[in-house]
Amino acid sequence: MITLCKACGTAYETSGSSPERCDICEDERQFVPATGQEWIGVDHFMASHTNKWQQHESFLLSLKTVPNFAINQRAFILMTPEGNILWDCIANLDDATKTLISALGGLKAIAISHPHYYTTMQDWAAAFNAPIYLHARDSDWIMRDSRWITLWEGDTLALATGVTVMRLGGHFPGGSVLHRAQDGGMLLAGDILQVTPGADAVSFMWSYPNMLPLSAATVSDMMRRLSGVTFSRLYGAFEGQDIVQNADDIVRRSGEKYIDCLRQGMC
Repeated sequence: MITLCKACGTAYETSGSSPERCDICEDERQFVPATGQEWIGVDHFMASHTNKWQQHESFLLSLKTVPNFAINQRAFILMTPEGNILWDCIANLDDATKTLISALGGLKAIAISHPHYYTTMQDWAAAFNAPIYLHARDSDWIMRDSRWITLWEGDTLALATGVTVMRLGGHFPGGSVLHRAQDGGMLLAGDILQVTPGADAVSFMWSYPNMLPLSAATVSDMMRRLSGVTFSRLYGAFEGQDIVQNADDIVRRSGEKYIDCLRQGMC
């Protein structure tokens, strides 16, 4: 039986009773709600929720669950001539979603920015016979084993021609973004880079809900890893977090601002 944490969406395999705790929520980057940990069976969850879709570019679709659930992130389907890639994951894999993705040609790979979005990745992989690529530095946060999981190491992983997963670190040691090089470049950032409400800047945090920042040295290293990478557009973890022009310059200036605030007491 698969049970979902209602606070973060992580899936646990149980024998009937709910888990006693959620390791993801008890980590200081997430939180246990003040009302306590709550759980929902995956069948009950799918009966009360559905997924909505949005097309951002001819080759890029996003999907998110409605009504809002857990962290409320969106996932993306990146279409390439070599097959479709699921970037990040949401908990709801209902029959309609399976039908739509199958009609698009299925999935060749799944890659996820960090453990908060692992959710039901094992079920997506099994449904589409698609390997899951997770950075090895975040392997302690895998709550359900799966033969589809492949741990990768280092700083980059090529998934298709011109499509690369890049480890930036920050929010998690293995925190990663997905870069598509063609057509001026595009970045799928999860919340490794958090798009601000005006969609004209990004920020960087170790814990977003608990408002714990990253160090200037860590952000400097993230900026170093992105130096020389071209991306005119950036799509973040949440609906509306779309930077549709000059994204690489916006990220660079945001990093400089963040570092100045910490080092010079500007904020």
